[in-house]
Amino acid sequence: MASEGGQAFDLFEPAARLASAEQSGWFGGAMPSLYLSHGAPPLFDNPTWMCELHDWALRMPKPTGIVSISAHWEARPIAVTAAGPGTPLVYDFGGFHPRFYAMQYATPDATALTSRVIEELGGLGAVRQTRRGIDHGTWVPLKVMYPSADVPVVQVSLPTHDPQLLMRVGERLKALRSEGVLVIGSGFMTHGLPYLDASMMSGVVPAWSSDFDQWVMTAVQAGDLDVLAGYLQQAPGLPYAHPTVEHFVPLFVALGAADDPRSGVTEIDGYFWGLSKRSLSFT
Repeated sequence: MASEGGQAFDLFEPAARLASAEQSGWFGGAMPSLYLSHGAPPLFDNPTWMCELHDWALRMPKPTGIVSISAHWEARPIAVTAAGPGTPLVYDFGGFHPRFYAMQYATPDATALTSRVIEELGGLGAVRQTRRGIDHGTWVPLKVMYPSADVPVVQVSLPTHDPQLLMRVGERLKALRSEGVLVIGSGFMTHGLPYLDASMMSGVVPAWSSDFDQWVMTAVQAGDLDVLAGYLQQAPGLPYAHPTVEHFVPLFVALGAADDPRSGVTEIDGYFWGLSKRSLSFT
């Protein structure tokens, strides 16, 4: 895939760092839970999408910590990433500009946050501490949202595709929101990579992508968790929108962590290469 090597990010980063430095920190109350369409290295070549993500971050208080469940780490029993400062990155992508494999995102020590995550998730069973780094489903969007890497980050593995079990994971993380922690389910609202073609890269949105996106948004606005949980049987365009479902199911973590699953608000919409980048916040 063609890439410009993040030149747009180089232009974006200085002003974004300044704005982030002036951002008010968490001052009490619960942070939202998020479902975030995370993109991949081409995000760093997309000024519009970067501004959308960064502006979203600025509309929230800067969190005391971030807990992310990404589509790109499936492991059971539940596991968490390395806790020390400067958690390493996982470059789990291929075919991009060499620069993206040298990018860094040296987050602060997350030992205290890791302990809280393990404490909360321990109610579901054993939680395994690992030396694994954070993958691109976490660090790519966070490098844009919080470019100074000044918020501790813990990534939690995706232990299942079962919506009910993932909502229980979110429910266990809900308490952290009142401690200023941002809980993120990181995926991609449509992710039909095998079906990308030249027309989509030129701006054409296939029906399977738009139909699935609108179906999800209708169910979210209705707060209909049963409909959403039945996506395998009910969602239009599913075999194309999600040939495998790991990029959709982090939504259920965000829903489980929400106080009100009917509170979903679209923070980012539109399409990238024909894929829906819809991202949602819940209170």
